[in-house]
Amino acid sequence: MFDVIRVKNDCVAWIRDFFEKNGKGCPAVLGVSGGKDSSVVAALCVEALGADRVIGVLMPCGEQHDIDASYDLVNHLGIRHYVINVKDAVEGVLSAFPENLPISEQARTNLPPRIRMATVYAVSQSVGGRVANTCNLSEDYVGYSTRYGDSVGDFSPLSRLTVEEVKAIGHALGLPHHLVEKVPIDGLCGKTDEDNLGFTYAELDRYIRTGVLEDEAKRARIDRLHEMNKFKLELMPCFEPVLD
Repeated sequence: MFDVIRVKNDCVAWIRDFFEKNGKGCPAVLGVSGGKDSSVVAALCVEALGADRVIGVLMPCGEQHDIDASYDLVNHLGIRHYVINVKDAVEGVLSAFPENLPISEQARTNLPPRIRMATVYAVSQSVGGRVANTCNLSEDYVGYSTRYGDSVGDFSPLSRLTVEEVKAIGHALGLPHHLVEKVPIDGLCGKTDEDNLGFTYAELDRYIRTGVLEDEAKRARIDRLHEMNKFKLELMPCFEPVLD
């Protein structure tokens, strides 16, 4: 049922239209992790805008064991890129915490992606660009993103596409196989996404698209995660005063 070429071409046209209306002549700027999502978004932007209008930002936090994949992507696409190590910024915030305020494990885990996004926006504003969000529908559905980290951006090519659909587009774009099929690691605690989630992306994608998942426990977990994390995709609640 998924027409990958049509969807890929429609997405490319959508990106072009976005930039015509929201940044004519501006570059697209994105964080490059070397995984499928940033690889596919970068390749879509190259097809839509040209390699000269796409900028990748590589942001290791000290040593990054898989950073070669990020270099493979920017070299394959021929895009301009910058390497900005965020280790000092992360450690600077952590070391500034007062002794009587122990930082929680959740806060410690989510600090690097938030600093990375601040870095991408700093690059984007420095070059007059627009920031590409790289989240996909599967991750967003169960809240597998960091609020005010990788969950934000100025435009989002993949947020209505599942993992399997994103991978199909990556292959249609001619991306190297190892970038499209790279086992996703959360980049925060070193586990695979599927280890953390407790179900596979294939199961999640099928459930999203068809509503079918035979394993009741996994279905209940997906539903619970979806309900718990809806707030990440919604606008901040605002008080609406009555003024008349």
